[in-house]
Amino acid sequence: MTVRLFLLLVFTMLLWAGTFISARLLAGEATPSVSAFLRFTIASLSLIGIILISGKSLSLPPKKAWFPLIILGATGVFAYNICFFNGLRYINAGHASLFIASTPLVIIFITILTGMEKASLRKIIGVLISLLGTVLVITNGHPLTFPGSGSFGMGEIFLLGCVASWSAFTLAGRLVLRHLSPLHTICWTSIVGSAMLFPLACRDGLLTSLPTLPWQVWANVVYLGVFGTAVGFSLYYQGIETAGASRAGIFINLVPVFSVLLSWMLLGEAVHLVVLFGGVLVLSGVSLASFPSQQAEPLD
Repeated sequence: MTVRLFLLLVFTMLLWAGTFISARLLAGEATPSVSAFLRFTIASLSLIGIILISGKSLSLPPKKAWFPLIILGATGVFAYNICFFNGLRYINAGHASLFIASTPLVIIFITILTGMEKASLRKIIGVLISLLGTVLVITNGHPLTFPGSGSFGMGEIFLLGCVASWSAFTLAGRLVLRHLSPLHTICWTSIVGSAMLFPLACRDGLLTSLPTLPWQVWANVVYLGVFGTAVGFSLYYQGIETAGASRAGIFINLVPVFSVLLSWMLLGEAVHLVVLFGGVLVLSGVSLASFPSQQAEPLD
């Protein structure tokens, strides 16, 4: 892996970490459905531009790809973002990022249960370590609490929805990638998801609120759409093409680290040490379960 590629992937994770800050800032300014619709409408236009500028064509997907694309739009765009923006109305950005860091744990767990991956001792240990960390993060360091208590509320419930919907999105994505390139998949998923969000956003006052939205809202949805989605995914897939999915995927563990730092620097948020410790356990367990058992490839 070259220094340039390493820095590119680190920068991508920084962009993605910033989405938690922007979403938190949007929480009091626009409804979740309006925020999500504007984000992915801008993302769709940006992705179309990136595809055309790169010299690639933007033809309609084959018929076989449409049903999986609808699943991706429903899970990765519609459900995830409704839960994401709602969740950040209740809990801070740093806590949310540590919570969502448990998503790979769920994916690994599902693939083991369904037989898609083998349950090696390394993966089992990693899953158990991550599970302990996830419990600490979800319960704010009080593992004996339950839903309805002071430590587990609506924010945590919505973020559980984020974890579930993104896990489904990731697993379903394999079906679409048989027919479309990763960049075209993200573009069409964004378009389909935007179409699904439109009726809900209209119900929540999209058309009447557009002329009165303050510049801060537009600045944040532009960041989310252009940098957090279009540019972020384009750079990430460059990393996958060069370094491979497993090596590029490890960098995702930097997202909650950057999110906690940014939320502290920009929003003045504090995260309890026990929650940070839970986040470290989540990341450590996911890394242990994700790394291949054989010796890693040498750096270029």
